[in-house]
Amino acid sequence: MNARPNSLPLSAAILVCAAALAACSKSPPPGYQGYVEGEFVYVSSPIAGRLDALHVKRGDEIARGSPLFALESVNEAAALRQAQEQLKAAQAQLADLTLGKRPPEQDVTRAQLQQALVDEQKLASTLARDETQFAVGGISTQQLDDSRAAHATAAARVRQLQSELAVAKLPSRNDQIKAQAAQVAAAQAAVDQAQWKLDQKTVVATHAGRVFDTPYRLGEWVAAGNPVVRMLPPQYVKVRFFVPQTIVGGLNPGRAVSIHCDGCADDVPGTLSFVSTEAEFTPPVIYSNETRSKLVFMIEARPSLDSNVRLNPGQPVSVRLL
Repeated sequence: MNARPNSLPLSAAILVCAAALAACSKSPPPGYQGYVEGEFVYVSSPIAGRLDALHVKRGDEIARGSPLFALESVNEAAALRQAQEQLKAAQAQLADLTLGKRPPEQDVTRAQLQQALVDEQKLASTLARDETQFAVGGISTQQLDDSRAAHATAAARVRQLQSELAVAKLPSRNDQIKAQAAQVAAAQAAVDQAQWKLDQKTVVATHAGRVFDTPYRLGEWVAAGNPVVRMLPPQYVKVRFFVPQTIVGGLNPGRAVSIHCDGCADDVPGTLSFVSTEAEFTPPVIYSNETRSKLVFMIEARPSLDSNVRLNPGQPVSVRLL
């Protein structure tokens, strides 16, 4: 009668020991718990406008240089044409200043010079005859003086027209040319600025990656700086995990790791990119009896871009140090 009551505690003790042994035989999950995080790229235009074209949708994998969206650009295109025409006008004025007078204007001066040469030669002949006549007493001194004065006037006229023709062939003064050259440079800068504003209305991808969201729809007004496309380039994917303070001192950026995710055919190789210097308690996104209320350090790792496994933000993973 006394043996049966004593057998119950013995059986219970055996069950407890068996459960403890079974618990001890369970291997802990490989690696350290963590999750995937993405550093999203928000693509926008610095100039406001109506959304006229959206070339991508959520989930698209796009290459670098692929068109993303376009805003209406009527005003910017008109401003560019205006700036281009102003540049042409400034360039034409500069060219005119470097050429001197126009050929027809120079032809007028040449004709006047030819007429003055003929008059000077005619008066030179008249002066020679009057000097001969004066020598024999055929004319008075007054008449000889008049002939000399007329010839001198004609010669001066010839020299004047020769100088005018030479000046007509010269360009404008250097100061005027420099001032107009500055106007041309300012007009070119206005063209460049107008071209830049027009280019900002058509946005292309500066990185390859996956499109995660497109907040706007066709026809909606997009304010300057508001993102129209939210995308995640693969090089901006990182894994955050947490290690106990007992091993953090031996970790340095550049160390190789292996990243495991549920359902992935292969583990993803990676390297440590950041080791936190501040201790914290187990973060709320990780629930584990083994790590609860322990001090941990946050570590970041970058997955290899050569891996065929695509990690998604928010995905739970485990990381094994190599």
